[in-house]
Amino acid sequence: MTTFNKSFTQQEAIPDAGIERALEVMRSGRLHRYNSAACEPTETELLEKEFADYQGSRYCLACASGGYALHVAMRAVGVNPGDKVLCNAFTLAPVPGAIHNAGGVPVFVETTDDFTIDLDDLESKATAADVHYLLLSHMRGHLADMDRLMAICNRHDVVVIEDCAHTMGASWNGKKSGSFGQVGCFSTQTYKHMNSGEGGFLTTDDDEVMARAIIYSGSYMLYERHLAAPPKETFARIRFETPNYSGRMDNLRAAILRPQLANLDKQCRRWNELYRITEAGLKQIPCIRLPERPEAEEFVASSIQFALPNQNEADIQRFLKRCDTRGVPLKWFGDADPKGYTSRFDSWRYLGEAPSLPQTERVLATMCDMRLPLTFDEADCRLIVRIIAEVCDELFLSAEPGAHSS
Repeated sequence: MTTFNKSFTQQEAIPDAGIERALEVMRSGRLHRYNSAACEPTETELLEKEFADYQGSRYCLACASGGYALHVAMRAVGVNPGDKVLCNAFTLAPVPGAIHNAGGVPVFVETTDDFTIDLDDLESKATAADVHYLLLSHMRGHLADMDRLMAICNRHDVVVIEDCAHTMGASWNGKKSGSFGQVGCFSTQTYKHMNSGEGGFLTTDDDEVMARAIIYSGSYMLYERHLAAPPKETFARIRFETPNYSGRMDNLRAAILRPQLANLDKQCRRWNELYRITEAGLKQIPCIRLPERPEAEEFVASSIQFALPNQNEADIQRFLKRCDTRGVPLKWFGDADPKGYTSRFDSWRYLGEAPSLPQTERVLATMCDMRLPLTFDEADCRLIVRIIAEVCDELFLSAEPGAHSS
């Protein structure tokens, strides 16, 4: 029996340039973002400017985590305790967690068969008089029709914050993910497109939003030390009205990230090469359905998702166990019991009674998820597809009249 022996959680090493610069930072002892010799720009200040330039944004704030960036973004755009915030029902726990942290109340929006936010349901819920915000999660790198989404939100005066944890480097019709809404938030947690262990960015073109975010992050009134920030006049009132939540990125993580940012587009192409090989193989397996990817979507696929639409829970559990035995661990978002990084909207019980979301429940019930780390190569992807195909054939296809192994 063929098995796969590589780890799905093993990332590539930090680039040598990042390691060398990190050593320089450690030898200097100047790890705090505002601690520099002779007021020279720190690694964090330079990284913010470079990421703003990459995004085509006016401003950027480097944060301690992507979840912190989401929380601060909501506070900075005006979310107050008790405010309703539209949100994907298919997302990861830090997204509703950030809404809860800001005092907001999540209003979950249904999910399509292509794993994006359902725009019909979004429009229906955006019409409510007490709904003014959308925290849009580009979950697992799937972009909805951003032109239509923004038209809906503009029509109903809904402020959009984009969670781009899975879409750094992606775009819709040539416009970068994170530049559609008022704020874009990004993650540099280990399993994202740049790796600093934990970390994140907040980008915006809005002077007041960025000024508030900088003060929230803990500037200690050193806001003039930011290279990708609004004019100091913007802070005149805001600095007295905004609390310090201390969520800064440090110079060590910034040093690790700067060389990765310089190489990001190349890395994105490598992920997509692995995705296309895996996608092409999985499409040949009769019992598997892959999401449609629109031409307007230039995605970055560090993972792949597929559905087993004709299988019940017991079948899927057997499928997952058999794949895992052969070295291919898959995540299943239909599981009612949270496991690892995966949880379902009805497991976030701190939010109160779970809403009725039959479409999302149906989609998640058969959806499987698999990482594609850059430590894999094309041969690895083909072997993984072969194993999945053999498991499907053993469990599902051989029992169907006329079925054959792919």
